[in-house]
Amino acid sequence: MAEGVFRSMTRADNRVSRIDSAGTGAYHEGCPPDPRTMSVLEDNGQLGYNHSARKVQNSDFMTFDYILAMDEDNLDDLLKVQRRIVQKSGAHAAAAKVMLFGDFGGRKGEQVVDPYYGARDGFTLAYEQMTRFSKGFVEQVLTRINIAETQI
Repeated sequence: MAEGVFRSMTRADNRVSRIDSAGTGAYHEGCPPDPRTMSVLEDNGQLGYNHSARKVQNSDFMTFDYILAMDEDNLDDLLKVQRRIVQKSGAHAAAAKVMLFGDFGGRKGEQVVDPYYGARDGFTLAYEQMTRFSKGFVEQVLTRINIAETQI
């Protein structure tokens, strides 16, 4: 869901070149989003989101500038993977900034409660969080990119 929300929000933003979503486990690898995710996205005007679940790859730590975790457990897992890559290949092989997505939502340390095992209202709450986190990321990170480019 986070990818769909962020993609929709930054569609016309040339500061964002690539957005993808991956899990720290391969539980649903190759599967489309949960129907409740699609329903909530569609209810909010986000039509045509297409995604196939995949597991985080070592190459993601070089491909992406930011890797954003939904909760502390996933953040810890991602940081462990990044440390292993750095130990094996050096810092240049894992340059992505790994952070908690909720830190951009106005409440430091906020985590997304996984809605998968609950009812649809959990997906609505997750959508609201993803929207707030995405707006915060744009304001706190992408705006700085423009300021930095302007000052060069």
